[in-house]
Amino acid sequence: MVGVTITKHETATGGEYQAHLADSDATGHLTWQTRDGVHYADHTFVPSQIGNRGVAARLVEAMVADARENDFKVAPLCSYVVAAFKRHPEWDDVKA
Repeated sequence: MVGVTITKHETATGGEYQAHLADSDATGHLTWQTRDGVHYADHTFVPSQIGNRGVAARLVEAMVADARENDFKVAPLCSYVVAAFKRHPEWDDVKA
């Protein structure tokens, strides 16, 4: 896979992780809302131009790593994030 850079963008009520690929102007997104210290992962979107390259997986991996580093829990709401957590029981330590 071409290099992927994940950036985090926070707002007062949540935020998003963005995936930027070196060979494309398209950007993937994983958004969340924050309530009571829990990040509710509510939407994942990867444009078709950068699809089928593992971008969505990288976005969820970034959120899990961030949760571990910054001591918050993730509540999977988006169907992709729900499925990713089912595939990775080792992430249960950050699952709300």
